[in-house]
Amino acid sequence: QIKLDNKLKNKQYKQKSAVKKYRKEQKKLREAVRDAISRKPFPLEECKKKQVGNTEGEEGQVNQPLPWGRGRHLIQLVRHGSRQITWLVHLVCLMFFSEPVHVKKRKHESVIEKYEKVPRRLQTEPEKELIHLLPIKDKSGIIPQAVEKPGKTQILDEEDMEEAEDFNEEPLPVLTPEEMAAQRRQKLQERKMHIAALASAILSEPDSNIKKLKELRAMLMEQDPNVAVIVRKLVMVSLMEIFKDIAPSYKIRPLTEAEKATKVKKETQKLREFEEGLVSQYKFYLENLEQTIKDWKQRKLKKSNVISLKAYKGLAEVAVKCLCELLVALPHFNFHNNIIVLIVPLMNDPSKMISELCVEAVKKLFKQDKLGYASLGVVKVISGLVRGRNYDVRPEVLKVFLHLRIKEVELQKDSEDIAPKKKFMTYKEKRKHLSRMQRKWRKAEEKLERELLEAEASESKEKKLKLHTETLNIVFVTYFRILKKAQKSPLLPAVLEGLAKFAHLINVEFFDDLLMVLHSLIASGDLSYRESLHCVLSAFHILSGQGDVLNIDPMKFYTHLYKTLFSLHAGGTNEDIGIVLQCLDVMFAKRRKQVSQQRALAFLKRLSILALHVLPNSSVGILATNRIFMQTFPRMDLLLDNESQGSGVYLPELDEPEHCNAQNTALWELHLLQRHYHPTVQKFASHLIAGAPTEGSGVLPLDLSQRSATELFETYCMKGMTFNPPVASVTPRRKVLFSSVSFFNQYNTIWRNGGSVFTSSALDVFQMPASIKCPVSGVSFRK
Repeated sequence: QIKLDNKLKNKQYKQKSAVKKYRKEQKKLREAVRDAISRKPFPLEECKKKQVGNTEGEEGQVNQPLPWGRGRHLIQLVRHGSRQITWLVHLVCLMFFSEPVHVKKRKHESVIEKYEKVPRRLQTEPEKELIHLLPIKDKSGIIPQAVEKPGKTQILDEEDMEEAEDFNEEPLPVLTPEEMAAQRRQKLQERKMHIAALASAILSEPDSNIKKLKELRAMLMEQDPNVAVIVRKLVMVSLMEIFKDIAPSYKIRPLTEAEKATKVKKETQKLREFEEGLVSQYKFYLENLEQTIKDWKQRKLKKSNVISLKAYKGLAEVAVKCLCELLVALPHFNFHNNIIVLIVPLMNDPSKMISELCVEAVKKLFKQDKLGYASLGVVKVISGLVRGRNYDVRPEVLKVFLHLRIKEVELQKDSEDIAPKKKFMTYKEKRKHLSRMQRKWRKAEEKLERELLEAEASESKEKKLKLHTETLNIVFVTYFRILKKAQKSPLLPAVLEGLAKFAHLINVEFFDDLLMVLHSLIASGDLSYRESLHCVLSAFHILSGQGDVLNIDPMKFYTHLYKTLFSLHAGGTNEDIGIVLQCLDVMFAKRRKQVSQQRALAFLKRLSILALHVLPNSSVGILATNRIFMQTFPRMDLLLDNESQGSGVYLPELDEPEHCNAQNTALWELHLLQRHYHPTVQKFASHLIAGAPTEGSGVLPLDLSQRSATELFETYCMKGMTFNPPVASVTPRRKVLFSSVSFFNQYNTIWRNGGSVFTSSALDVFQMPASIKCPVSGVSFRK
């Protein structure tokens, strides 16, 4: 690319030089013409003297116009006599001394010399380009060498062209579609083998074969229209895998001038050349991927017309996949920030496939980033993108913030993972291999190394905390901007969800203002019930963490959740129940001391009603929450007794949980849930009817009692159209001559009369003889 740029600059410079030279020549020509006009001699005045005794021939000679610039005419004038000499003197004086007044006198300059300076013709032929070769040195000195650059074929005359066409006209072979397909397969196979050979050579010895990366990268410019698209895709993916394999685990920095000037070992020099070549080829490769995506975005068609516009979309998708893989695989290597700048805007791309690829790549990067450098870079670019687009981006762009690894538990765990570990020698190994003095020195060295490792680990933890703090600041700034300036934006649910997750990390100073904003959003009525649920969850996350020290009564948020329960989607994805279960866990389990009994009874009754109308996994989650209610709050068994009486009548339509008189009703919904088709719902309903005991006959199995409501909701989810637990397959049976109803009735009759012929298993009945007579009732049965 640098060579092409230099050639283009040289060509432009030559063109400018030719134009400049032509202008100078034109200017000189105009000046010469102007001077020639100014120096043009005036005609001689006719003699006014009286002519006496002149012959006609003499008069004719005198009155003739004097010739100009010819020596033979002057000689004739001299020969005619003294009378003509005066004319000659006059003529010479005019030639040498007569000039216009406004023209300055110039010494040693004549009109003829001025005319000689005027160019006779312009240079219309193009200048020949020369290639300068190495000079030759001999006794006379240095002789420069140059060769004419071979240009394009010269333009022939029309007759020559016709003759050449007649001579070269040969019928081209016409290929059938089968032959064209076979030829294409052959070309493609050759390209594949070439790519494989280059890739295997590079991977086997990267240090020696780093120059083959350039040869492989040159195949990105494949010009054969039949195989260009496939070959370019294969080369993109191959280079991506090669760079993932041979890239070192550190960032390569450019060498300083002092480092380049110093002499080093051969191995060091070889390593430097490898690193320099790797970085340059990696840079060119990323530029090629970026250019492919830009060409597709701008719908540009190259001059060669090798690839159509439709094919550019496939190339762009492969380029985006390669960039996503490099983003996740090489977060520590050079040009990672450039990849982030390319990937983040594509998260908001209209193409669903490309946007999903980029979103998934960023999620993976957040999940595996332990230090936080890459996460901080991505968060900065996303914040700038959201602000630059005036908050007109897809919600998925902001939802990736939910996958950031910013938790205190993970901080401690990651610091242990990051802390450098060194294996020290055991006492037996020291005793076996070292002398007494060596063991003494080794002990002191190991002590010093342990101290250094501990210092390094603490430093890395402090650095990580600092990076996470900066990352969270940018995230909260983005969230608060949207809450302040774009409350009706589709980004609001993602903002509220993010606030609900990171609310425990917000500074206490912002709690009052944030709660006021959340309440105003709910009271405005512009939010959907899902967005309002996120508002409630965010508010209680704030109050359950550092907000415990604040004296705030969140009764309005309890009321809003109680009112929203009957607005939930009962079918379809049913994802909103998961948010409700999280809200209930934060509102009641973690704040049980601040919740009154009337409020708990009202929620218990309304949740039991809701469990009748939702999908099985939602019913399981709600009943698990009711179990926590009955075990956490006292006197919840009031709703299991239908004979208890209190003041007032239960008002199920009232939206105030404190005043709906929930203590005057009963949980009759549990009897209906006992007959539910899902076995797990039946188990929970029977457990709650027994009073949710922790031990005894009505206790739940351990796999159900030890899980939270949210875990049970996700475990029994039916997104994959699978029933949990799986339904047992029914094996076909032989036909019987009586109906199942009559058999059931007769079986019960015999059992009640104390007959010992039948066992309790229906299978045992079918294994009996063909004809059986009951000794009690006298009824005969046949299979």
